[in-house]
Amino acid sequence: MFDITALIKTAGYVGITAIVFAESGLLIGFFLPGDSLLFTAGFLASQGYLNIVMLLPLLFVAAVAGDSVGYWFGKKIGPKLFIREESLLFRKSHVEKTQKFFELHGKKTIILARFIPVVRTFAPVLAGVGSMEYKTFLTYNVVGGLLWAVGVTLAGFFLGRVIPDVDKYLLPIIVGIVILSVLPVLKHLFSKS
Repeated sequence: MFDITALIKTAGYVGITAIVFAESGLLIGFFLPGDSLLFTAGFLASQGYLNIVMLLPLLFVAAVAGDSVGYWFGKKIGPKLFIREESLLFRKSHVEKTQKFFELHGKKTIILARFIPVVRTFAPVLAGVGSMEYKTFLTYNVVGGLLWAVGVTLAGFFLGRVIPDVDKYLLPIIVGIVILSVLPVLKHLFSKS
């Protein structure tokens, strides 16, 4: 099993920040463990492994900067990329799922997508391809980055502070977060069937 706690302890601030940036802004980041990474980083901060005051701004900036890179990538290169055939890193199905989500939820997709794996990676790119005004995108991006990067991390931090011996329950909590992250995608997929 993938040990996210060991990853965070080994990678430290730079690694965590790079993962959040890549998942938010680089098309190759769709497979990265965003929600569980943030929650676990918050939990580890509550146990003294990381400094929460240092961690929160780093994660927030990485999330907002990552989405902004995704937006500009979509604006400049996206149309050429989306006419290509399937490849190892590019799947039209990911783009189609995100596009349907965008059509259903509009601009607030930039906020909602933060909490949905795969959609999180492709939403800013599609906002750029769709020529959403950058000022509008940035507003939703900042709100989404705050709710996701800061909110999920603080949830892990406060849970670690409030529940005695919460580290015994960390693995089930992470599994629960992963399941909750995937539920909206499954609901969306099965509601269309």
